[in-house]
Amino acid sequence: MRQFSKTSRRSFLKKSGIATVGFMGLYQFVQSGSFAGGVMDNIGYGALQPDPEGILNLPKGFSYKIISKAGQPMSDGLLVPGSPDGMGTFSGENGRVLIVRNHEISPDDLEKGAFGKENELYSKVSTDLLYETGKGQLPGLGGTTTMVYDPKTGEVEDEFLSLAGTVRNCAGGVTPWNSWLTCEESTVTSGSYDGKLDLNHGYVFEVPALADRQLHKAIPIKEMGRFNHEAVAVDPKTSIVYLTEDRGDGLFYRFIPNEPGKLYRGGKLQALVVSGEKSRDTRNWSDLEVPKFPKNQSMAVSWIDLDDIDAPEDDLRHRGAEQGAACFARGEGIWFGDGELYFACTNGGEISAGQVFRYTPGANEGQANEAEAPGTLELFAEPNDKEILKSCDNVAIAPWGDLLLCEDDKHPFVVGITPAGEYYKLAENVGFRTEFAGGVFSPDGSTYFVNIQGAGLTLAITGPWNNNA
Repeated sequence: MRQFSKTSRRSFLKKSGIATVGFMGLYQFVQSGSFAGGVMDNIGYGALQPDPEGILNLPKGFSYKIISKAGQPMSDGLLVPGSPDGMGTFSGENGRVLIVRNHEISPDDLEKGAFGKENELYSKVSTDLLYETGKGQLPGLGGTTTMVYDPKTGEVEDEFLSLAGTVRNCAGGVTPWNSWLTCEESTVTSGSYDGKLDLNHGYVFEVPALADRQLHKAIPIKEMGRFNHEAVAVDPKTSIVYLTEDRGDGLFYRFIPNEPGKLYRGGKLQALVVSGEKSRDTRNWSDLEVPKFPKNQSMAVSWIDLDDIDAPEDDLRHRGAEQGAACFARGEGIWFGDGELYFACTNGGEISAGQVFRYTPGANEGQANEAEAPGTLELFAEPNDKEILKSCDNVAIAPWGDLLLCEDDKHPFVVGITPAGEYYKLAENVGFRTEFAGGVFSPDGSTYFVNIQGAGLTLAITGPWNNNA
């Protein structure tokens, strides 16, 4: 399999002119009906082939393997948790791949937890390492598991609980310093669940990417704000963290750390404002009596400081909007490429089928003089055709530049978008009426890992990726 070096990657940013023209042309083709089945016939890897097992349809030459299943025993004596969601991959020793995986589990969903249906395995963990113990009755069942995967054999050699005591860990993001940021998509408070919860939730936690088979202490990074977190992306040049919010009226945030790579040492949380506008609604819903956010147009932005970020009333987004912050329709997956990032909004657009935005940091991003060269926001994709894209959720950029989107739908696809702005279907879930989640490539680009969430499955997909590079 071809290896893709950093210098050989075709980034969306480097082809921004082509990409913009491509998407403008694509929109015209959509309007004129020049698509077959919603995608260009000669783009991507070809037609999806029926799976004899009735689980996952893939293009010719591709194959998949189920590498993890909820409920199975792990190396640490616990059970693989259910509802797998966001994932990050890291290079391990001797060619191994470390996969850190979220689990979007609520405290009372015991059947999906790592401790068994009656928490009978709870005594196997040190409660000092958990964030929420739930008075020993209802511990936070969200968190992360870590897998050690051997791409040569296609086998998981080790699998263990790496963070626990949190709630509904949905997505997150990898860091340049070899860790995974996992986010709680919940704002439940102390006293919830009939008084069993002791603590407030809605935070980001950091998990080291290590093959150490141990549970790491869950410590919230409170200065990154308390809200319905979805995903994060870190700019490797500045260590600035960008964050999405899974709300119908959510904001787009950034966290400027006091010390690069040391998030627990504090920093400043801000929200994005479209420059020159008192407020800007990016959702483009047909029933909104506000101007539509333009497609394929770079808009200069500024950022406002937020206060009272622990938000006991869960009103951080409301207060930000009052200060002029832009509003987004359920911010979801986010991924940093070469000098730019992309994030999905699940139900944005005129028919609420989804949008993809591109944010390009300014030359002086996060500095006092950043207004001299501000960052820009672009509505990169809004096809308004569910045959092309619907309910886009997790996002990943392939090593060769394609953007891959997991659909959050009962009949979901993994949808690819090339740097030239052309759509194709990479995978189709035909076995389970539940969403794709957590799609991410191995560091060398040879394997695409993805979850079928409701079925509790993690799959490894391999094939001739270089044919599209």
